[in-house]
Order: sequence, then C-alpha cells, then structure tokens
Amino acid sequence: MGKVRVKGAKNACLPIMAASLLANGEVALTEIPDLEDVRTMSRLLHILGAEVNHEHRSEKIWLDSRRLITFTAPYGPVRRMRASFLVTGPLLARMGRARISHPGGCAIGVRPIDLHLKGLVAMGASFTMGDGYIDVVAPKLNGADIYLDYPSVGATENILMAAVLASGTTRIENAAAEPEVADLANFLTSLGAKIHGAGSSLIIVEGVSSLHGAGPEKPYRVIPDRIEAGTFMAAAAVTGGDLLIENVIPSHLTAVNAKLKEVGAEVETVGEKALRVRARGRPKAVELKTFPYPGFPTDLQPQFMALLTLARGTSVIRETVFEKRFSHVEELVRMGGRIRIEGRSAIITGRQFLQGTVVRAADLRGGAGLILAGLAARGITEIRGVRHIRRGYSRLVGRLRTAGGRIFIFPD
Repeated sequence: MGKVRVKGAKNACLPIMAASLLANGEVALTEIPDLEDVRTMSRLLHILGAEVNHEHRSEKIWLDSRRLITFTAPYGPVRRMRASFLVTGPLLARMGRARISHPGGCAIGVRPIDLHLKGLVAMGASFTMGDGYIDVVAPKLNGADIYLDYPSVGATENILMAAVLASGTTRIENAAAEPEVADLANFLTSLGAKIHGAGSSLIIVEGVSSLHGAGPEKPYRVIPDRIEAGTFMAAAAVTGGDLLIENVIPSHLTAVNAKLKEVGAEVETVGEKALRVRARGRPKAVELKTFPYPGFPTDLQPQFMALLTLARGTSVIRETVFEKRFSHVEELVRMGGRIRIEGRSAIITGRQFLQGTVVRAADLRGGAGLILAGLAARGITEIRGVRHIRRGYSRLVGRLRTAGGRIFIFPD
C-alpha cells in the first residue's frame, strides 16, 4: 500500500491571501503549498505594497498589508492567473478603488467577470473598461441584497470580501457553497468579520469597521485540497493500486467517493482525516456530469476521463461548468483512447490499455489527467507543458514516486 499526504487547497489559499489585504495587521497562514499560482499571488500582493514572506519548505506564509502603495493590479500577474482578480473586492474596501488588468488563466472556456461587477455595483461601486483594464471605484461601500444568476465561486468570494468592511448588511443569494468559500469566510471571521451561512446558498455579512491581524502566534490553517485528493484517488483507481491518502476532509469528497465506488473501486474512510482507495481489475463504465459543489467537480473531470478510457463498456461525461474543458481529449486519443465529443458531452468507449507517447498539457487539470493516463499506459509517456501542472500541484513527481508511481516529467 502506498501513502501520500494532501497539501493545502490551492483554491482556498489564493482568496485567503487576497483577503489579507483587508487586515489591519500581520497575517500568518499555514498549509500554503509551493505552487506557481501561490508565487504569482505573492508577487501581486508585493506589487500592491504588502510585505510577503513565504517559507516554502514549512509551507507557511506571513503577509502584512498595512502599507499598500497602489490599487493597480498589472497585466503580468493577472494574465498568468485568473484568481488575481480576487484582489478587486479587498482593494475596493481598503482604498476605494481597484484597477485590474483583464484576467487570464487556463483556456478552459468563457469565465465572465460580470457577476463580480454586478455584486460590487449593487454595493455602490461604478466601473469603466479601457486599455485592457477594469477600473472600479467606490468611495463608500454599502450593504446590499445580491442575487447571483450562477453560483460563481470567484464572484461569491469577491463580493464577500468587499462586504466585510461595507456599511450595513449584505445578503448574497445563490452563493457558491464550495468548501473553499466556507474556508475564506472562516478566515475572515477569525479576523473579526461577521459572516453567517458560508457553505450554503445564502451568505449574510454584517459589515464591520476594521479587521485585525492573525500573527504567527495563532496562524490560520488552510483546508486540505479536495481536488488534489481526488486526483490521487483517481490515480489509485486507474493503476489498480492501493493508496492511503492522508490529510483529507472526507465530507468534501462525497461525490468523488460515490463515482469511484460506481466504477468498482473500494473507498474506505480511515480515522477522521484519511481515505484508502483500492482497485482491482478494469473499472466499470459510468455516466458522469459535472456540477457546482456538492456535485461532481469540474476540476476532476479530466482525471476521471483518463480512468474511464480503460473502463469496460461506454461511459458518458457531461461537462456543464466549462464549455471548453476537453483540451485533454485529443492527447488521450493519441494514447489510444476512444473518445468522441458531442457538444458538451464526451462519449468514451473503454479499452484494455493505453499506449505511451508524447503529449502536451494545455491546462492545469487536463495535465493532471494526462499524468494519470501515463501512469496506466504501456510504455513511456512524455508530458510537455508541465508549467500548467505546476500551477496547482506541489512536488507532484516526487510524491507520486513515493506512492509507487514510475514518473518522469521533462522540462519545457
């Protein structure tokens, strides 16, 4: 049996780092993985004037944003990572203005920022667009009743962060319920914010005048990464392995557990913070549809597609979150996968084995799916475009080797 420990959640630590801009004092965080996205957020906060000290080995970071020098988030870091747009709400609350370059990130489909702006405008902001920037101004933010047309994680987080220092009460309806949103709210509450209902579809924020710091004597611990955990779970299933996955919150993985059991894997909860996944023989074909939490996460769709290329029978994956999250399909087909795309659905006819070849990752989670396919394939698989994978997985090669994988990733 192999063993691997899950790192802190990328999609939790990035908004929490952005939220440190709201604190009137030093903030200390633990379980901050050494990811390219974390480095990008650190650079952006430094540009804004924050003091940033990240101890990569101990996975701790100290942030002090009391002396900000600008409200402009420039093209460089924002182009590399869409989560950079999360500084908009905090900058607006702190400085009354935020000037943000149009966001970039993985090319997995249209991810509009209109919901972010709609919520901020409801709180009293106005915005203009030009020269590649979005300029948002709000001399004063007021509480408001906000309904999101879609439960966007980023919009929920940006509005939540702006609301904690707004005057009055803000109600966010149809809010994203992801654990990462709840973790951001827990962090803000630890600084003195008054937030109720985070983790549900209705979040109520009572504005306060200021937030205090959270120094090294009482650092905030980021939740484990459920997407990384799910990736390791799929890795055990695709290789027919036996893997103990430590530092998880099992309740965050209910949908993933259900699908793994449906394909024939055994999933066992070990204590309160570990899962054991065992797989024997070929997986069974299933139907899978991605949804916002608590549904099956879109960020695990490519990894499960790699698994289902080896299933007995025909599987169907319906992608409802990102319309272009099929960039990995062509590469899986190059490895022998039998996959047909019909609109936003992938029809996968399983086969007994995949064949190693040279493939290229076009985005973060698609790259993870190719790694899983390579672990299960016959022969050698060379994976290019590894910069995408480094955005969301820390020291993945070494950890998979420790768990029993035979893996080498060539530099770009």
